[in-house]
Amino acid sequence: MRTRAYVILGALVALAIAAVASGASTPGVTSTEVVIGGTTPLTGSASAYQSVARGAAAYFKYVNSKGGVNKRKIKYIYKDDGYDPARTSEQTRELVQQDKVFAIFNSLGTEQNQATRPYLNAIKVPQLFVASGATTWGTDYKQYPWTIGYQPNYRAEGTIYGRYVAKTSPKARVGVLYQNDDYGKDLLKGLTNGLGSKAKLIVAKQNYDVTDPDVQSQVARLKSARVNTLMLFATPKFAIQTYVYARRLGWKPKVYVNAVSSAANIMGIATNGTSKKQTEGSLSIVFLKDPTDPRWAKDPGIALYRSIMKRFKGGPIKDVYAVYGMSAAHTFVETLKKAGKNPTRDSLMKAALRLNIKNDPFLLPGVTVKTSATDHFPLDQARLERYHNGHWVVFGGLF
Repeated sequence: MRTRAYVILGALVALAIAAVASGASTPGVTSTEVVIGGTTPLTGSASAYQSVARGAAAYFKYVNSKGGVNKRKIKYIYKDDGYDPARTSEQTRELVQQDKVFAIFNSLGTEQNQATRPYLNAIKVPQLFVASGATTWGTDYKQYPWTIGYQPNYRAEGTIYGRYVAKTSPKARVGVLYQNDDYGKDLLKGLTNGLGSKAKLIVAKQNYDVTDPDVQSQVARLKSARVNTLMLFATPKFAIQTYVYARRLGWKPKVYVNAVSSAANIMGIATNGTSKKQTEGSLSIVFLKDPTDPRWAKDPGIALYRSIMKRFKGGPIKDVYAVYGMSAAHTFVETLKKAGKNPTRDSLMKAALRLNIKNDPFLLPGVTVKTSATDHFPLDQARLERYHNGHWVVFGGLF
């Protein structure tokens, strides 16, 4: 009986070892596949951002066509949350409990990710490369160790604008239109910080909720306050509306448009809806290569981007948000490689916190994806750009 027991025990141990070797003990990981998932607004007021997920999906298909990562193909499931935090929570639970994803990747939106962060951290599911620049993703890592952002944080972005205004327009009358959540408030705090002793240059502030139909009244109030320098801290729908309403009012302030709405395709819509004069001279920050910029016409990274988008049907090639999605996907692939041949959620999270990626083909030269146990801001470099004659023109050095 004892011999038989040893044989059975040995068989069970062998099965356990085989299961670990194949990744079967880790949800979402098999010997041939890694399943990840996220949410994005395919519909609703922020549907312009759907290209972030589509660009990432196209890059994963490209990686899979090359054999995947450690012989595993990446299956990426993204679900439409309509930019509604309640739907984000519901669908994130579905991804974890029903789809059995290995990690949540690239979910979009500040409030949306805040809604799921406590749940994911409680069950120790990596919430990787959140598509939001809220400062909390980097500063609150001790409370939420399973969460990390990706893009430059909003407070730093606002600080760049504030410092530039203080230096170049010390007598400006600054007005701010911002989304009434941590996204908009982070940018506003950064702006105030950057202005420093010149914070009194801010003469008017107007906010809006994502459920508002438009920002027409807010734009009128900002004009009435004799604002000549407008900080546009809004998502694409409301950013475009602001340019349109300003044109109707005969108002042409100098506009600083935050990076989440400054994509060339969005600016093109705003220009077509108003005029070149209305968008001319707008300023923003940039950290990605722009596929519409002639400067990158022969760049290998943008050539790769175009070929992937065309081959794997990632959507409109001129969409900068798709470039962002590819960059985030590139970072996930590098993280998965570092997580080991038989990755676990723990090894994946540890890998995400020891990145030093200098060869991302989709980022501006000199921009590095770098993290550590105490640095949870993967991207913290950017340059200023000015909209001129229908295109963004980069100027100055890296911030």
